[in-house]
Amino acid sequence: MPLRTLVVIPAYNEALNIAKTVEDLDNNAPEFDYIVINDGSKDNTIEILNKKKIPHIDSYCNLGLFGAVQTGFKFALYNDYDVVVQFDGDGQHKAKYIEKLVNQIEKGSDIAIGSRFVSESKPWTARMAGSRLIASAIKLVTNKKIVDPTSGFRAYNRDCIKEYALDPNMPPEPDTLVYMVRKGKTITEVQVEMAEREFGESYLNLPNTIKYMSRMMISILLIQPFRKVC
Repeated sequence: MPLRTLVVIPAYNEALNIAKTVEDLDNNAPEFDYIVINDGSKDNTIEILNKKKIPHIDSYCNLGLFGAVQTGFKFALYNDYDVVVQFDGDGQHKAKYIEKLVNQIEKGSDIAIGSRFVSESKPWTARMAGSRLIASAIKLVTNKKIVDPTSGFRAYNRDCIKEYALDPNMPPEPDTLVYMVRKGKTITEVQVEMAEREFGESYLNLPNTIKYMSRMMISILLIQPFRKVC
């Protein structure tokens, strides 16, 4: 029997992208349920979701990526889904690869990451410097090689759904992968392609990138290795 799968789509000010993202899901992954978490958008994202009758949960304030994704995990937990797929609302992730991620969960992986660099080389660019640094830090503390730890295109099994839904210290970020490796969870990567954001701007401008990298490195090296595994 196929695993019941929910695609969770966090969206903040994605009015220019969200309809196209959902259209991609409808056309290329119609067998999977999905829900958009409107994270207190200040543009007309909610109007588009309502007009097109797109399944969604509307937050009246901006919870941030963690809060939005965790809301989706809670919905999946309470509605008895077997798999959650985290899928960006900006059109960068491609729905045609969702089945490959779910297949990895069916084969026994706890977490499957849609990776740009399984069979493709990671470019030596300033943009990828942070990814390389995070991957090196994860390898240092876990001896586990994850080549694309910053990818937000991931699938999680039932046990992980419960953990990410209920634990307030489990944001869907690279640092918590360290904790999951320490718990003995199996993490695999699947080669995918990603598109460039077509509209809008990423929140990761230079100041936010520096803050993000600092937070990730501190957590990976100084917090996650010493968390009590339970």
